[in-house]
Amino acid sequence: MRWTRSLIPTLKEEPAEAEAVSHKLMVRAGLVRQLAAGIYITLPLGQRVMDKISAIIREEMNRIGGQEITMPVLHPAELWQQTGRWTTIGEEMFRLHDRGKRQMCLGMTHEEVIAWLAAREIHSYRDLPQIWYQIQTKLRDEARPKSGVLRTREFVMKDSYSLDRDEAGLEQSYERHKEAYCNIFARCGLTFHVVESDPGMMGGAVAHEFMAPSEAGEDEIALCDRCSYSANVELAVSRPRRPVFPNWGLEEVATPGAGTIEEVCRFLQIDPALTIKSLLLVTKNGPLLALLRGDQQLHEKKLMKVTGETRPAHRDEILTHLGAGPGSIGPVGVALPIIADESLREGRYVAGANKDGFHLRGVGPGIHFQPRWADIRQVSNGDQCAHCEGSLRIERVIEVGNIFRLGIKYSVPMKAVYLNEAGEEYPIVMGSYGIGVARIAAAAVEQHHDDQGIVWPAALAPFQLHLLPVNMRDQKTAELAEALYVQLQQEGIETLYDDRDERAGVKFKDADLLGLPLRMTVGTRAVREGMVDLTIRKTGEELQAPLSEAVSKAKSLLSRLTN
Repeated sequence: MRWTRSLIPTLKEEPAEAEAVSHKLMVRAGLVRQLAAGIYITLPLGQRVMDKISAIIREEMNRIGGQEITMPVLHPAELWQQTGRWTTIGEEMFRLHDRGKRQMCLGMTHEEVIAWLAAREIHSYRDLPQIWYQIQTKLRDEARPKSGVLRTREFVMKDSYSLDRDEAGLEQSYERHKEAYCNIFARCGLTFHVVESDPGMMGGAVAHEFMAPSEAGEDEIALCDRCSYSANVELAVSRPRRPVFPNWGLEEVATPGAGTIEEVCRFLQIDPALTIKSLLLVTKNGPLLALLRGDQQLHEKKLMKVTGETRPAHRDEILTHLGAGPGSIGPVGVALPIIADESLREGRYVAGANKDGFHLRGVGPGIHFQPRWADIRQVSNGDQCAHCEGSLRIERVIEVGNIFRLGIKYSVPMKAVYLNEAGEEYPIVMGSYGIGVARIAAAAVEQHHDDQGIVWPAALAPFQLHLLPVNMRDQKTAELAEALYVQLQQEGIETLYDDRDERAGVKFKDADLLGLPLRMTVGTRAVREGMVDLTIRKTGEELQAPLSEAVSKAKSLLSRLTN
């Protein structure tokens, strides 16, 4: 591709609104442009990257028996109403009416459509198993679109669906998808972890996420340094350190001016792990008290699974229900429902006395109050693994893929059934599997860049080679570059030919910004000595080759970089 005939609008300055490295570099390198909040135009170089990712996905999906289909973006509301998700999914779903006043929505995902299709096309056990997939646009009314293409309202996703006779068949389909996903992300040059996850709105009993480590990620995972345990922090469990408990009896102690855990611990000269953090929350059924150790943090999603939606109580509500300000509340003598984290099961603690300026020392959970026990805390760095003697570390990540064992959640309400050998009717057992195409591209940029720009993994680079003549005004240089371009094209090497009449410094900066795996520079040495320079973008390694061997040398280097 000749630069002068292409749309490659590189920028020197970072976009003012960009925070994530991938957002900055994808805009500066001319891969994408923002049309509106969370809505992006993919420009030619960006499209080439997306096409390469899609090609890898198709190869691996076809390898496990996947069949590609295309489903509509526009869905009739009745499908979602049949499964109940029309009401359980909130404002994230785009809803509309057609001219006949029929309720419609824009597809966030396609479980309902797949189950509808299966109900009409699958009849016998002989028709199973099946794997159907598509690479299609999805829409989600994201409340806070940010980080470029990582969090958008419109995005391209590969979603696939397995249809099986029973749970044993689903297990096989699930494992095949897990293996295919590992192959996809490895071929895309990503470092990634496979972690246990919460099925969330998708439902089902088992789910895993594929997470690419990056500071730009909005998820966190817990990883054991000794065994293979890994999980999203929404699901992660651990064994927190056990403090040394003093032999306290229950007594009230004055704590004047101490309203926070830190202040109470400083005043009483105790470890924060010996205190109870009490949080008054309001649910649709009324107030409740949530308890954690003072050195721990509440995980709101874990709590939500137990209580449903909650909000922090206002100060006047705290005074009304507990008779004291926020810094002095506790569980003893309280007539409200209490949920306590599992880590509080043993020991004696300091807790608020529900009396301003006072705390109780020697509070025994299960002795002085009776809570409902649940895992509601966030796993922390250094916690002991629940499965071995190792310790956990918390890592920020980008979710690039997920897989769900749905079971019969969708097939039953959609009447997607088959007849077994005996002519008996059974619901089809389903799995659902997603990959964010643009998220792979962004994660690759997050993991592969330097101060100058992107350093593309060879498999994803929009072009393999950047042909850079230093001075197009010099006739001999231009002739040599043109001849090399023709040879590179004939050898099937994807080449971006920078044929602009532009200063050398500008061209080199753009070359570093775009980050193609290999650069071939045609400069004064090519004219005087018949030598070209070859530069590997990833390592900065520079080599020279005679003009007669330049293309074959480039081909050899690219083969090495790709394998």
